[in-house]
Amino acid sequence: MARVLINVPPTAKRGQIIEIKALISHPMETGFRTGPDGNLVPRNIIKRFTCNYNGEEIFSADLFPAIAANPFLSFMVAATETGLIAFQWIDDQDQVQLETAKITVE
Repeated sequence: MARVLINVPPTAKRGQIIEIKALISHPMETGFRTGPDGNLVPRNIIKRFTCNYNGEEIFSADLFPAIAANPFLSFMVAATETGLIAFQWIDDQDQVQLETAKITVE
């Protein structure tokens, strides 16, 4: 499906504001391009992105056809406890992909 580059600091101090970044490489199709047979290639974009920190949703985004081919998402969060940060996205074909990163809070 998609390849993702995730940047989460491996460690942080309790209460520190950290920046989380995700670059998703996905074969985005707008639905406006014609294929070799002359028919439109079906639209296939990432439609929903969510990020959870130890099971609690901390960021979400609904994406629409004007989104870049390889979306870059960046957001800030307070580091509260050691745990797992999970990234999930769903495309128009309802394929779900999940990636995770660990953070240690001191």
